[in-house]
Amino acid sequence: MAEELRVAFHRELDKIDTQVLQLFALVSEGLAGATDALLAGDRETARALVARDQFIDTVYVELEDLVQSLFARQSPMADDLRFLLSVLRIVPELERSGDLTEHIAQRAARGLTPELTPRIRGLIEQMGRVGVEMWKATAEAYAERDGGAADRLRERDDELDDVHVSLTAELASGTVSIPVAIEMALVGRFYERLGDHAVNIAGRIRYLATGTA
Repeated sequence: MAEELRVAFHRELDKIDTQVLQLFALVSEGLAGATDALLAGDRETARALVARDQFIDTVYVELEDLVQSLFARQSPMADDLRFLLSVLRIVPELERSGDLTEHIAQRAARGLTPELTPRIRGLIEQMGRVGVEMWKATAEAYAERDGGAADRLRERDDELDDVHVSLTAELASGTVSIPVAIEMALVGRFYERLGDHAVNIAGRIRYLATGTA
């Protein structure tokens, strides 16, 4: 009986791990898709990405419920306890990041692309590219339990912040209308926050991998 319970417990841990990886993929794909839709003026794809955020929210709630249920039914120890605690800290960051990709897609759905200058388009493309690379690296760090990823991701986040500063300066230069400048400033802020969430998660992964903050 004890062996059956142990096997069932680890099966649930594996399910949690799989769902966390699924959330990573959804955020990365959503970020790439929202950037492409924004630059291409693809309002239909943008609206589909907005709707998909509901699925991220659903998986997030299921994960939190499952983890809390395991704490109530089991007495996780050592590595299992550290894993579950890490998940409880990682999944809210993933859910908020899903919301941010939705916010970018919402701006893409508003049809602002024709008003963007080549310089602004290039900076948005750069922020999107760096952001996607950061999120893929974070997902890989989680899958491999790479505790050293946080330092590397901070360097990429500095790069993202630099592009954000350039975008903000360009928007303030008066090359686009004020309403468009405001919307694109928000988009830049969303990318910047997505980078911050990736760095935060990498810190949680270091704890998961090593037991130290």
